[in-house]
Amino acid sequence: MSMRTAVLAAMVVLACAGCAAVQTQPVAQPQIPTIVPPTSFSRIPQMVDRPIPDDCELVVPLELFNQKLGRELPGELKTIIGIKEPSLGRTGKIDCYYGVPERQPLGAAPVVIGLATYNDEPTAVNRVTESVDLERQGGATVREVDVGKRKGQFVSTKDERLVIGSLGKTTYVARAKAGVVPDDAIAGLLAALAQQSMTPIEGA
Repeated sequence: MSMRTAVLAAMVVLACAGCAAVQTQPVAQPQIPTIVPPTSFSRIPQMVDRPIPDDCELVVPLELFNQKLGRELPGELKTIIGIKEPSLGRTGKIDCYYGVPERQPLGAAPVVIGLATYNDEPTAVNRVTESVDLERQGGATVREVDVGKRKGQFVSTKDERLVIGSLGKTTYVARAKAGVVPDDAIAGLLAALAQQSMTPIEGA
């Protein structure tokens, strides 16, 4: 083999070796960042010292009321807007009568939910205390019950059960005639209705 031939052969070998070296290098793919959607948190409505609505559908909507009760009451939902009572420090009032039988007075409603507003928080607290004391003097039993994250009073009389309390300048009461639901469930139901009455309806 001549010197020229040997040199050419060596160049071909080096060139091929270079090709092989290039071919063994993996092509680096660009890193595509993983986009993680932000975790969505559903806002849980909270009890607030709310203004008095002018419609019971904004206190406890009938559909939601039936869900909490576990059945649909026959009769109508009737709304009574109360008047101001300066002597009591009361600035507004609404009472919602659920399941009023046809051609029957409001007092025949098996469940009543009411809200009232007062001049200030101490007046509202005092009205609750006076109401509970009056029931206790009439022979009712009274115990504390959870209403959302707050405390209310569960009052049991011969003919009805009620949960009463206040938040800020607003008082609430949810009452039911005895037998509407079993006694072991009535405190929880009334507390849930009271909590809802103090929770503004989303989007309303």
